[in-house]
Amino acid sequence: MARLTIASAAVALILLVASAEASPAWSDYAGAFDKSLQFFEAQRSGKLPADRTVHWRGDSALTDGFSQGVRARASIRRRTNSDRSSIRICLWTKNGCVQVDLVGGYYDAGDHVKFGFPAAYAVTMLSWGVLEFEKEMVAANSLNRALDAIRWGTNYFIKAHTEPNTLWVQVGDGDSDHLCWERAEDMSTPRTASKIDASRPGSEVAAETAAALAAAAKVFRHYDSMYADLLLMHAKQIFTFADTFRGRYDDSLQCAKKFYPSASGYQDELLWGAAWLYEATGDEDYLDYVARNADAFGGTGWAVREFSWDNKYAGVQVLLSKVLLAGGGDGDYADTLKQFRAKAEFFMCACIQKNGGNNVRTTPGGLLYVADWNNMQYVSSSVFLLTVYADYLAESGDKLKCPDAEVAPAEIVAFARSQVDYVLGKNPLSMSYMVGHGDKFPTHVHHRGASIPSVYAVNDTVGCMEGFDAYYNSKGADPNVLVGALVGGPDGHDGFVDDRCNYQRAEPTLAAAAPMCGVFARLAAQPAAAGNSPGYQPPQDTLHVGGAPLEFVHAVTNSWEYNGVDHYRHTVTAKNTCGHPITYLKLRIEGLTGPIYGVSATQDKEMYGFPSWVTRLDAGEKLTIVYIQEGGPAAKIAVAQYKTG
Repeated sequence: MARLTIASAAVALILLVASAEASPAWSDYAGAFDKSLQFFEAQRSGKLPADRTVHWRGDSALTDGFSQGVRARASIRRRTNSDRSSIRICLWTKNGCVQVDLVGGYYDAGDHVKFGFPAAYAVTMLSWGVLEFEKEMVAANSLNRALDAIRWGTNYFIKAHTEPNTLWVQVGDGDSDHLCWERAEDMSTPRTASKIDASRPGSEVAAETAAALAAAAKVFRHYDSMYADLLLMHAKQIFTFADTFRGRYDDSLQCAKKFYPSASGYQDELLWGAAWLYEATGDEDYLDYVARNADAFGGTGWAVREFSWDNKYAGVQVLLSKVLLAGGGDGDYADTLKQFRAKAEFFMCACIQKNGGNNVRTTPGGLLYVADWNNMQYVSSSVFLLTVYADYLAESGDKLKCPDAEVAPAEIVAFARSQVDYVLGKNPLSMSYMVGHGDKFPTHVHHRGASIPSVYAVNDTVGCMEGFDAYYNSKGADPNVLVGALVGGPDGHDGFVDDRCNYQRAEPTLAAAAPMCGVFARLAAQPAAAGNSPGYQPPQDTLHVGGAPLEFVHAVTNSWEYNGVDHYRHTVTAKNTCGHPITYLKLRIEGLTGPIYGVSATQDKEMYGFPSWVTRLDAGEKLTIVYIQEGGPAAKIAVAQYKTG
């Protein structure tokens, strides 16, 4: 009898292990979220940080802006400090010397051009994902990495905005870049920089950049209020520029006509930018702008079945539906907001195949199929809108009303999940279209850096044409796995050829990757079995790591000079905005050069807790922190851990 029991236990253990091993990769949403953030690291341009996780990449394009400055007969001034990773170009204008530093930002796809339009859209979507799924990202222990991905983009946009009515929107020449197959670290192609200004307007790229900065400002409001203020200042200026000097950027810039021309024009971006500025500021002037222009700009007229870097109508419609569903539709804007919601629901119903004869096409395997070229970007953006709209409905206790049926929020999430599962490998080919995820994924990605051995493996320069001969046409797998990249995806019949030359389907883009980041975090926090629950509840952990329970407001309240050194007194108020009493708090304070009051130091370096006289911080209450800084920038304050009770 004992032998039978042991044998039974052994069999049960084997079955349990086998079951665990059989857990499909397409359900590993947390892993996919982690990998998607790695892709953004791989796409970084400029001087890379020492703590990067993508170790096969090196520094690149460290003189972006230099060639443009020479042509403008600029006075070149090298930085005198130890950081010589960038070169400052002094362009003399009627307003004096304008510093141009275009080092940094993101490479767009498998090439090395920095296209401002899709990059700004990607940053907007990354920020929107953090705003909607912040707690889920904290639970996945990846919030800080998501913030880093956003900041890498916004730092570049700030650099590119050199004057109120000037924005640099592209670095690199698409034609010459595409004629070379070389690593970013070896780049030999022209790094031509292109800008828009009052005489050469570009409202769509300017308004999208304003949207990105505004959305990011709201993200950073709780973590770094001074940085949020800076982002918002640039966002407002750029939006005013976009609106005052209206015009298509592909009419102003020849370089934009071939690669990222806007089929929808710039009116959708003007609505989009204003909507994000309203979201970030609460200033009803921006909501009034949207309402006044809703009809003329197509916001309440266009019923669309795609959302992308080009066409923002569905995004605007969903974002403004949020205002209505949250109870903001009782005033002068109620009728307009209801029209936006009607168009948003047309998009939702079309995606989930309940819109009568106006549905989005799907492949036989069930994947949304909008376009032959890089269809995955449309899947990614659609899934994001479906997920956030489902949560808006759940929070308001409402349902989606389609021509074919009334749909509960959980059903919308279930459809979104089915799309994500397809992307991650639950499809007719059992192919994960995220590189590095699962056992079967593309290994011949249309990406220069992935296909050529790293500079740390092959130190010799790989020339422009040599790259084509030795690597582009190679049948060998990529020597560098571009982890987290979403390739263009299958064709309309679920077919896919893993071929580096197949740029329509094998090339990854920022625009495809960005919306999925938030969705992966959201689905990781809610098991599939919970998909039939009436509403989604974000994770509640006893000990929270990171997060934004506090709203920080920084101010310099005094300054003086002592022994030739400038001193500044900083006063920081930290307001509890999480809705629950905070019973334990650990703050990370970096860059402090003087004494600090109002918190207690812990044994951990740069970590501080409640002062001895504070045991809890009730909802809505404020904690005041004062510190003295001996020159230099303000200290960085962020929440490391907290508990609620």
